[in-house]
Amino acid sequence: MKYLLMIYGNQEKWDAFPAEEWPEAVAKQDAFNTRYRESGELLGAYGLGDVVTAKLVRRENGVAAVTDGPYIETKEYLASFYLLDVASEERAYEIAADIPFADADPVELWPILHEAPQP
Repeated sequence: MKYLLMIYGNQEKWDAFPAEEWPEAVAKQDAFNTRYRESGELLGAYGLGDVVTAKLVRRENGVAAVTDGPYIETKEYLASFYLLDVASEERAYEIAADIPFADADPVELWPILHEAPQP
């Protein structure tokens, strides 16, 4: 079963995190990624750029129309996501709870209902 785990954040939260604690936080995250990649349960872990770097893309007259955005009305935005392939929903819960920041902020867990076939 595949699941998407999502973590939300905001610039205010990142700015408030003490600079001297970042190396330890990154090491914990790297250890998490390594542990679950080696078990075969973590298919990918991705950190996203700051919201000010995001763009909106639409199709107009058959070509891409790119604008700044999104213009988020909430303080929180998607900061990172993980793709899991696990044996059960309970196992997905265990892994989500093991994310280093899960003790400070919730992790969203979404089942993946459909996957495009691979050639």
